[in-house]
Amino acid sequence: MDVTIYHNPACGTSRNTLALIRHAGIEPTVIEYLKTPPSRKELAQMIRDAGISVREAIRENGTPYQELGLDNPALSDDQLLAAMLEHPILINRPFVITPIGTRLARPSEAVLDILPADAFKGPFVKEDGEAVLDAEGRRIG
Repeated sequence: MDVTIYHNPACGTSRNTLALIRHAGIEPTVIEYLKTPPSRKELAQMIRDAGISVREAIRENGTPYQELGLDNPALSDDQLLAAMLEHPILINRPFVITPIGTRLARPSEAVLDILPADAFKGPFVKEDGEAVLDAEGRRIG
């Protein structure tokens, strides 16, 4: 299965998502988006395909969100996208693209919706100890 993750290795959610993909036996294409940001067209497409708004795709914490005044509701999607491209740290993560769909995997287990359900053969526990998959590889919760 062809899977792409826009990843930030410093982010626990992103690391957990990558680990879940690999737990499914899939080695994804990993794009460290802070080093290699998506194009405007790619970013807009990922947001659209994930079924979220541009504003929902913006990361606020640990970014220049406030300093740039991005909380202004009068800003257009085009203006928000331009800010995200100029400052890739503003792109929320991780975005995951599979043939089944695209998700902003927050929380990390949201990626399960776009991976084959039968790919998981055992338990999975996130870095913080939260169990996501049981011993049979079934989603918990």
